[in-house]
Amino acid sequence: MKIALKLAAEYRGFTSPNPMVGAIVVKGGKIIGSGAHQKAGEPHAEALALAKAGKNAENATLFVTLEPCSHYGKTPPCVEKIIEAGISRVVSAMEDPNPLVNGKGYQILRDSGIEIITGVCEKEAQILNEIFIKNITQNKPFIILKAAISLDGKIATNCGDSKWLSNEMSRHEVHKIRNSVNAILIGENTFLQDNPRLTVRFGKSSNPTKIILSEKLNFTFEKLQSSNIFQAEKPVILCVPQNNLTKNKLAEFNDEKVKIIAFDNLTNLLSKLKKTGINSILLEGGSGVYTSFLQENLVDKLHIFVTEKIIGNSGISWVNNLNIPSVKDAIQLKNMAFKQFDNNILISGYLRK
Repeated sequence: MKIALKLAAEYRGFTSPNPMVGAIVVKGGKIIGSGAHQKAGEPHAEALALAKAGKNAENATLFVTLEPCSHYGKTPPCVEKIIEAGISRVVSAMEDPNPLVNGKGYQILRDSGIEIITGVCEKEAQILNEIFIKNITQNKPFIILKAAISLDGKIATNCGDSKWLSNEMSRHEVHKIRNSVNAILIGENTFLQDNPRLTVRFGKSSNPTKIILSEKLNFTFEKLQSSNIFQAEKPVILCVPQNNLTKNKLAEFNDEKVKIIAFDNLTNLLSKLKKTGINSILLEGGSGVYTSFLQENLVDKLHIFVTEKIIGNSGISWVNNLNIPSVKDAIQLKNMAFKQFDNNILISGYLRK
């Protein structure tokens, strides 16, 4: 199963809105077929693995990281292919939370006389597809907050300088995180101060959409047009509160490479972004964006890169006032993990909700 999970993870960021799925066919203690779902609309992992196994799949065991699908979508149901191949046993990591499947795949296979074993490496499979699970069960984007901070919790000096707080190894990890999401969101101040590229610069890129969250669009179309973000293939999304969006601004930013979304509150914004096909968002600053999303309890996962530098009290804190009256009311993380990148430490965790 760990091999199947590793196969699935190779296509992180490319399968959305579908889950990442890996499958292997084993017979006589040997792998005779393997496959991973690579992109929505393309063959599923089970179909690829069975095709490689061919006639040898009869009476073999299929290991798959997610319950095989039982419905017609862009591809035929995998359960039919499994039955036709003569598989005698299916070992699955987790049940598919999609209501169209959700146990139905297992039942069809059982009814066909195939032995079913479930829950093998279940936790690992759930973490692998945490974005898909939230999308299906809550119909909301999965929100990841990423920040690089000094030892004393600053993201920049009082002059706004932040290059480079983190080391090269940490920045390489950031590109891997970027490649796992549909979109990257920054605030207007970060856009104006840093003119970031927000690209994936290592390996094959899933090309995340760039989003700017702005209070009043306090910049011109020419400023946007000359920015690094504007050079991306996909249109830039500008998110502006409904009450602050004027007809003049709508006219000024009327361009095929710009999409404007007016919203009432952040929950409303995320709902609108989900409808455009954005299933996961990486928050990359600044402190105003981090604070707003934390205050509204909208962050699912957090990645904080703690560096070896000390900036001092005049620096810009990574999070502003959250109006927390006592320690017992503080935001808490669960399932924390730590990873060292030379003199930087990555702290990851999920927010308790």
